[in-house]
Amino acid sequence: MTSTSAADTYEILGFRYATHKNRLRFDNFMSPDDHARPEPIDYFVWIIRNDARTILVDTGMDHKEAKLRNREIDIEPAKMLAEAGFDPNQIDTCIVSHLHYDHAGTFDDFPKAHFHIQDAEVAYATGRCMCDEALRKPFTADHVCSFVKKIYSGRVAFHDGDGEVAPGVTVHKAAGHTQGLQCVRVKTAGGYVVLAADATHMYENFERRKPFSITVDVAATLQTYTRLEKLASSRAQVVPGHDPLVLKRYPAWKPSTQNLIHRLDLPRLDLK
Repeated sequence: MTSTSAADTYEILGFRYATHKNRLRFDNFMSPDDHARPEPIDYFVWIIRNDARTILVDTGMDHKEAKLRNREIDIEPAKMLAEAGFDPNQIDTCIVSHLHYDHAGTFDDFPKAHFHIQDAEVAYATGRCMCDEALRKPFTADHVCSFVKKIYSGRVAFHDGDGEVAPGVTVHKAAGHTQGLQCVRVKTAGGYVVLAADATHMYENFERRKPFSITVDVAATLQTYTRLEKLASSRAQVVPGHDPLVLKRYPAWKPSTQNLIHRLDLPRLDLK
């Protein structure tokens, strides 16, 4: 991998585009627990940027998919990015953490993007495991087919384990939730931050080693939790993919973006 310099540091923005309020702990943890207690989750996409480049992580879902999944979204990701000053038509690099419906649903809203994904994720989402309804349920066939078309048009870069997307931005296989999920390690002024995506949905998943309810490989998930902490400069710099606490622990990007867009490269507010 290319060595990085002090200039290759980034700002990280988390965009909360939807919330699922009618959710229980039963939906978030596979361990015995108080499963009837309410526990909402948030849905995010992320922007990694500096003066040289802007990188999108995941593309979220649209209103059509949300309705099919009995979800409600506040705003589609591309529109939210545009309103914040990031032109979806100009974004040229997108990291896809995995191909589940809420992370891979609006590829066509980013017409210039080249996509980075793990070999294992495409093999999983298009292979024999999808013959079983229990495993294919979090995937949407149209999303996967759309991604295959991006491969055929030369707009996909594959990674097998660790890979560099840009100086200071690397991807790392983080299997367990799916066979080919990947997390993103980002160099910031305050050290390395890891955008875990669904490698850990909630802080509690990895902090207490309690896997999420949708887990293909429990052993791999537990190993991934350990890897996340090793990749980040500190345990506090692992950012889960769906935890509403993210918006409480990190400062808003601007006063007007409170509970919508937050800075994930800055020190956590709860640790000051």
